[in-house]
This record gives sequence, structure tokens and C-alpha cells, in this order.
Amino acid sequence: MIGTKLIRYGLWSVLAAGLLFASSAPTQQPVPGGAKITPKLEPIAETKLLMEGLAHANFRGIEQHLSKKPADDRTWTFARGQALLIAETANLLMMRPPKKDGQPIWFERAMDLRKVATLLAQTAGNREYQASRAALVNVANSCNRCHQSFRVAVEIEPFAEKVGAEKAD
Repeated sequence: MIGTKLIRYGLWSVLAAGLLFASSAPTQQPVPGGAKITPKLEPIAETKLLMEGLAHANFRGIEQHLSKKPADDRTWTFARGQALLIAETANLLMMRPPKKDGQPIWFERAMDLRKVATLLAQTAGNREYQASRAALVNVANSCNRCHQSFRVAVEIEPFAEKVGAEKAD
């Protein structure tokens, strides 16, 4: 289980990254003297940090919320928000393509993650329990396809029983 501190840290990290990302949107802004500037999008955090601190932390949070049917609107809303944070993480991943080979597959996999995470957010927003669980499996499959493409030895298993796992918090 993911502890609430880890989830909160992930949410605050995404908020900070989102504010940074929003403040550096590539639009021309007037500056004193009539000149215009075009901000450059620059990745700051390492890809591994995005994966562990945002994508995986939010995935496990949604998994926890959907381990049984949520009983209140707050839980559904929180799960929806976590799915949207995964989708936004996919946008951040697109700023970090491999430097050599693999850029086309990187972008394809990141766009797929954004798409399936957005669909998960929609099903959670509609309070569709079985559809949300199926959508979470699709998110895991999307992650695993990317990991396989780039030979990352991490496999995401949704709703797997944690034998001997310790509780966080």
C-alpha cells in the first residue's frame, strides 16, 4: 500500500511541475520595450523521478482506491485526479525523449499512456467501478509496453496481492 505521505508528496510534486510547465508554455509574451520572448520548455527532473514519484505513486494510489468500490464522491474525485496526473506525466515524458535511437517509439508510448490515463480519469469521473478497474489495467499494460520497448526491468501488476508487504505510514 502507498502511504498518504507518498501520495501527498506525489501530488505536490505534480502541482509544482505543472506550475513550472504552465509558466514555461511556448507562447510569445510581450516584455517592456515591445520585444517578445518565447520561453523554452526544459526538462528539470530525471525521467526515473517522474516514473517513481508521479506515475507509479499515482498508479498505486488509484489501485488502492479501486481495491473495492469507492463509497463516496471524494474518493472517486481523488482517483480521477490521480489518473489525470498520470496523463500529465506522459506529457512531461515527451519532453525527455531518448537522445539517440527510439524517439518515435518513445513518443508513441507516451501518447498511449496519456490516452489510457485520460480514459481512466473519465471512467472514474463517471463513477464506473468495473470500467475504472479495467482502465487501470490498460494503464499498467501501457507502462509495461514502454518498459519492454526500452528494456526497463520493471513490470507493473495491477491489483496484485502483496505477500509479506509492509504497510506504509
